[in-house]
Amino acid sequence: MLEIKIILGCKVNQILFVLLPFAHSDYLCNMEKNFRPSPNSFKNTFCVFHEMPIESIHGLKVQYDSKAGSKYYYTQSGMYRLSNHWGRLANSKWRLEPLAPETISKFKLGYASWEDFYPDNAEEALYYLEANFTNKTVNYQHKNNPLHDKKAVLRTSFETTKRIKQVRNLFNLTSWAVYFDYDDIDVLREKIITELIITNKTLEEIKRQFM
Repeated sequence: MLEIKIILGCKVNQILFVLLPFAHSDYLCNMEKNFRPSPNSFKNTFCVFHEMPIESIHGLKVQYDSKAGSKYYYTQSGMYRLSNHWGRLANSKWRLEPLAPETISKFKLGYASWEDFYPDNAEEALYYLEANFTNKTVNYQHKNNPLHDKKAVLRTSFETTKRIKQVRNLFNLTSWAVYFDYDDIDVLREKIITELIITNKTLEEIKRQFM
C-alpha cells in the first residue's frame, strides 16, 4: 500500500498532501482519470485540435463515448478526442490539424488545451481567414487566437464560409485567370486572396482592381 501523509493546514478546509516520490505519479494519474469537466462547457465552442500519435492516450480512461463513435479522454490540461469526423459538430466547430505525413486511419486522435476552446455564435464577427500559399489551403481561425495579426478582417460564420469557398476556387481552378494579363498565376492568385482576407471588398471588386 502506498504511504500518504495528510497534514491539516492553518486555513479552513485546506488539506495539504505530502506524497512520497513513488506515490506522487500514481496520485496524479488517478486525478487525470477521474477529471470530468461539465458537458455544458463544450457547447457553442470553436477549437483547433492537433493530431497526436495514438500512443498519447496510453493509460488514459475513456471519459465519454458518443453515439457517433467518438471517444473523449479528459485531463487536467486538455482533451483528447478520437473520432472519424471533424469540423461542424452538433453545436460546435472543432477542426483538426493533421499530422504530416497524413495518417492512414480514418479515426484521428486530436488534442486541445482547455484554453484553446473559444466561444462560438452565428451573430458576432468572430472569425478570420488564414491561407497557406505553399500548400494552397485556407482555414478559419477565431479572433481570440493569440496568433491573430489584426490585419485579417473578422467576419461572421456565414461570411467566413462564403469567403473560404471563393479562396478555394482560386486555389483549385485556373479558368478565372483567362481575363488577366499576368506572368505568374501564383503571384496573381496570392494578391487576390490576400485582398479577400484583409479587406471587405467583393471578389469582383478585387478582380477589377488587378485587371
